[in-house]
Amino acid sequence: MKLIFFSDIHGSEYYAKKAIEVLKEEKGDYIVLLGDLLYHGPRNDLPKEYNPKGVIELLNANKNNIIAVRGNCDSEVDQMVLKFPMMSDYTIIVNNDKKIFATHGHIYNEANMPQLNEKDILIHGHTHIPVAKEKEGIFILNPGSISLPKENNPSSFGVMTENEFLIKTFDGQIIKQIKL
Repeated sequence: MKLIFFSDIHGSEYYAKKAIEVLKEEKGDYIVLLGDLLYHGPRNDLPKEYNPKGVIELLNANKNNIIAVRGNCDSEVDQMVLKFPMMSDYTIIVNNDKKIFATHGHIYNEANMPQLNEKDILIHGHTHIPVAKEKEGIFILNPGSISLPKENNPSSFGVMTENEFLIKTFDGQIIKQIKL
């Protein structure tokens, strides 16, 4: 199974379109959205082509290929307009012999780890900073932010295959990678 991870769209129709393009180009099985889908949040500037209604339309058109979790900027009113579930603080995906704990990162993160076994994966967004590392036998991953990257990082997303996680830019550059 090939999973494509995006975090922190923050209402950018421009980057939501890019996410759908990546799903097709990468031949991914599912997009995993790690929260902060529609609203830009009070601490963020407006992202490029801020249009939450356009994001709703794009995501709903691809609802059968989306797994999503709630971010700290997502609310119940967002769930009312989206045609896929996104109000859970986390979801667990089992891919071959690995448990993937997918969350936004504002509750569960490296400082507040969920219960995981060796070689399991914690993947989250929230910080807008790409991460791919192993700590005490657990993989800690963050695809970075698609629309509002921080610390001079480019817009990025994650691609997970059976044995590898890549963090890529939209021009195909691999900025981080780790064998799983």
